[in-house]
Amino acid sequence: MADDDFKPVPIGVPRPSTDEHRVAPRRRVLKAGAIEFGSEAIPCTVRSLSASGAAIEVNSPLWFPDRFVLAVDGERRPCRIVWKKERRLGLTFE
Repeated sequence: MADDDFKPVPIGVPRPSTDEHRVAPRRRVLKAGAIEFGSEAIPCTVRSLSASGAAIEVNSPLWFPDRFVLAVDGERRPCRIVWKKERRLGLTFE
């Protein structure tokens, strides 16, 4: 590769990840949300959000189902858990 083929990426510009498996890119957010199922609602913090899913954080590792409704910003989206890591959950919208 010639030197003039090299194009540095400016600091702060996200680089594509080779490990990225999401359908749509997520943007980092910090929003209050709720995990709703049956007549229950458990508060959560939405950490990232996209058209196809979200990453949330729960205050305690209480039990809740694999499928539930995520309520955030006045919207309610049915979703399912695709990964768990301690208090963080990765969701895909259905």
